[in-house]
Amino acid sequence: MGVDGVILAAGYSSRANAFKMELEINKKAILQRCIESLYDECDKIIVVSGYKNEKINKLVEGYAKVKVVYNEEFHKGMFSSVKKGIRSVTQDRFLLTPGDYPLISKEVVKKIVKEKNDIVIPSYNNKGGHPILLSSSLINDILAEDEGSNLKIYLSKKKCSYLNIDDIGILMDVDTDKDYESVKETLIKKPY
Repeated sequence: MGVDGVILAAGYSSRANAFKMELEINKKAILQRCIESLYDECDKIIVVSGYKNEKINKLVEGYAKVKVVYNEEFHKGMFSSVKKGIRSVTQDRFLLTPGDYPLISKEVVKKIVKEKNDIVIPSYNNKGGHPILLSSSLINDILAEDEGSNLKIYLSKKKCSYLNIDDIGILMDVDTDKDYESVKETLIKKPY
């Protein structure tokens, strides 16, 4: 069973004072760290761009498995990017994550893809994180979901399996300058 990756990188970064996908942590952009965490386990990685499309394309240069898909409706929110990205999935299963999770480890991704359930959500201290593993059999169901919905609402209607992971990196996204500093501090304590 093959696995594709879908990374959502289309948003405005409105709560950060900079375009967060290109913020660096240990000399790598946040988006690049996210790509590299999924890279070994995925047949291809679909990066959904929107706002700052040119910068996204520049950041993914050199990653042979990465395909950028432009979401012309990125202003409608993250769920529109989910729908755009999953249309390009060709494998039996796919990993889905926002592109601002730079501390997802390769070891965690290996554990997640070993799971066999249709929906697997990594969990740390009873909080769901990323990346989420989904069966491609759910794609049409997700695409049929109302435009006003979101992934959280969709998943709340489904039977999800939670995989306990002893790694806070699955919860750490970068939405604000404070988040960015927290991620850098966490990285000092535990190199990813």
